[in-house]
Amino acid sequence: MKCPFCREGDFAVIDSRSHHGGFPVRRRRACDHCKRRIWTVEQIVEMPLQVVKKDNTRDEYSRDKLYRSLAIACTKRPVPAVKLEEAVNDIEAKLFSLGTSEVPTETIGELVMQKLRELDEVAYIRFASVYRNFADLEEMREAMEGVTSIPHDDTEPGQEPKRRRTNTKP
Repeated sequence: MKCPFCREGDFAVIDSRSHHGGFPVRRRRACDHCKRRIWTVEQIVEMPLQVVKKDNTRDEYSRDKLYRSLAIACTKRPVPAVKLEEAVNDIEAKLFSLGTSEVPTETIGELVMQKLRELDEVAYIRFASVYRNFADLEEMREAMEGVTSIPHDDTEPGQEPKRRRTNTKP
């Protein structure tokens, strides 16, 4: 760092002081050339995460919006709020670990669907139906079949599955 007064010397750090959380850090510096002293303040400037929408507009990432979308999908489902918070934390950690300042909505949507699939199958289908904008019932049925690999039946363990009756006339 060059001296703002003489523009010649470099500054040497004489003293450092930090606040409660570690930042901002105040440093007392002295110019090697003109011997003037100044205080500098160092802060972390966080670059907000930008969400790139399908129409290429950008919006600032919102943790609250992510939580609300998960909560709406889980409405009237047996998913505790603690699990939703954990899901938001996991998704957020994955987003910030990407190391980019911009994340497409598709990436966020896929992470949300992945988490909802683990939490609750009905919530997953609710979210997927809105997110993927199913064109017809066939697409939705295929998505629901993908959720469960084993078909559900109403039989008790140890009983034979119920057979469907078909109307056949001679």
